Order: sequence, then C-alpha cells, then structure tokens
Amino acid sequence: MDVKIVNAAAAYAAQQLKGGAAAKGAAASGAEASTQASFSNVLNSALKSSVETAQRGEAVSMQALVNPGDLGQVVTAVTSAEITMQTVVAVRDRVVQAYQDILRMPI
Repeated sequence: MDVKIVNAAAAYAAQQLKGGAAAKGAAASGAEASTQASFSNVLNSALKSSVETAQRGEAVSMQALVNPGDLGQVVTAVTSAEITMQTVVAVRDRVVQAYQDILRMPI
C-alpha cells in the first residue's frame, strides 16, 4: 500500500480543526505560545488516535482467534491499523527530512 501525502495532510487538517477551539482559548496568553500549544495538542491527539487504532486492530485480531466471527471486521481493523502505521512512518520520515534540510542550510 502506498501512503499519499494528501491523506496525511487531510488528517492533519482535521486534527487542526478539532484543536482550533483550544487554540482560540489560549490566544490571550500570546500568539506564539498558543501556536506551540495548538501544534502540541494536534500531535498529541494524533498519536493517541494512532495508538488506539493499533490497539483496536490487535484486539479484533485476538478476538477472531478466540471466537471466529466476521472476517470483514477483522480485515477492516487490521487494514486501518496498517494504514495508520504507514501514515505515522511517512510523517516521521518527512520530519526527519525537514530537520536534515534545516541542518544543511547555510548560516
């Protein structure tokens, strides 16, 4: 499976919209601080969501081993966990690449 950057950007935008209310509430403490807090909240919620998706995939897989049931549900959960992991890896690779690009910048 190929992870599209557009999908990662869409997920980021959705998380940004969810965290928008928190950023507006923190605007009184300064623009820079609210931006950092908002970005931190977005990353934190995205990571929690990724972990929950992986755990749900594992739980459904284990349940299927114990009590065979709906194969479609198992495939959907495992595929969702796989896509989430691929997205996390793609974002990590882009962050590392950006960091390396910053290090190569002339001063």
